[in-house]
Amino acid sequence: MSADFNWWLLILGVTVGVALTWLVMADTTRRDAEIEDEETAAEAGWIARTLDDRLIDDEVAERVLRAHRRYLGFPPPDVLVAPDELVALERGNEASGDPEPVGPGIAARP
Repeated sequence: MSADFNWWLLILGVTVGVALTWLVMADTTRRDAEIEDEETAAEAGWIARTLDDRLIDDEVAERVLRAHRRYLGFPPPDVLVAPDELVALERGNEASGDPEPVGPGIAARP
């Protein structure tokens, strides 16, 4: 075999190796931003059927999905607050006249 052919095989091998590595390492999971409004209703129906719970119907599941997408639009919280502490914090803000929290688990800054 000639040296030129060996170089061609090396370049081909490296290219194929890089392509296979990219395919294996690529993140192919879907993001919430990729799901359109029409699909949200279908996803809500699927969730309601999958959970098989009387309290969760298509409407409730869709409202939860839309609330989750709104939550993802908030900036990251400065401090995470437990749900029971958040209720107490909101009551304290109402009593003191402070502004409402700006998002779930996010207390308004003074």
